[in-house]
Amino acid sequence: MRRARITYEGAFHHVMNRGIEGQAIFAGKGFKDKFIEILSEKKEKLKIRLFSYCVMDNHYHLVLENTGSRMADFMKQLNGQYGTFYRKQVKGKGYVFQNRFKSILIQDTTYLQMAIAYVLRNPVRTKITSRYDRYKWSSGQYYFSKKKNTIIETNFVNDLFENQSQLEEMVKSVKTDELPVVKTKYGHILGKKNFLEIALKEYNRREERESSERQRVDDRYFEPLEKIYQEFEKIQKISIDDINIRTFHGKRLRGELLVLLKDLGGLKYSEIIKLDIFSDLQLNSLGSIYKNAIKSRG
Repeated sequence: MRRARITYEGAFHHVMNRGIEGQAIFAGKGFKDKFIEILSEKKEKLKIRLFSYCVMDNHYHLVLENTGSRMADFMKQLNGQYGTFYRKQVKGKGYVFQNRFKSILIQDTTYLQMAIAYVLRNPVRTKITSRYDRYKWSSGQYYFSKKKNTIIETNFVNDLFENQSQLEEMVKSVKTDELPVVKTKYGHILGKKNFLEIALKEYNRREERESSERQRVDDRYFEPLEKIYQEFEKIQKISIDDINIRTFHGKRLRGELLVLLKDLGGLKYSEIIKLDIFSDLQLNSLGSIYKNAIKSRG
């Protein structure tokens, strides 16, 4: 029996993920910029409301709203596309991120303020900068500012804090390395203990509305993109980057990878076509390639 995860529609979440074994996967030149570029693209594509972000050398933080229950799909695409980019740049194999992303459910706007301040304080806490709004790879530079921004819900956050002084005070008041979360068997919560009961009621309402097919889009049922790549390369004894798609053998391997991405990863053809190894194909050709790959197995 699968375990419930309280990630219901309309809820605020603090999300974090880090490099495998603490590796500095964002430390290379332009790596943080690339991640933010992908973040902006996926946020726009999936209509996710993003309130805060910060990208450090070995991890990132996001504060967002689970708009339309699309958070799982958003995170899968964000981590998957950056993971593919990173592996290609460093000529590496295997996992890029440390397991699945960590998500903390936020009770209300009061705790949302705390989460945003915590995220913005990261480069200050590690003494990279003395001011949260001077760190290039966080959203701190955009609040109460004239800087052009299309990624963060600045109006919402500005209204939340009323003025820059209040935001600065909130950032300074965050003294701990970790948010004061309540740990439950359903996940982590930033809020009061009785919020769990409220959250579960909302979760159960959403569960009742969703059909079994709708629930399958949650990545609880699918393998991460990086794991599929790793297992494929282990079995086939070849790096995906080394596959020669001009040969019959290379096309066969690509077809086998397509099946794995669709069946084990739950990716749609519109997502698969964006991966480098499929970029020379037409979207409407993937269906026939998939069918042929399935036939060749039997």
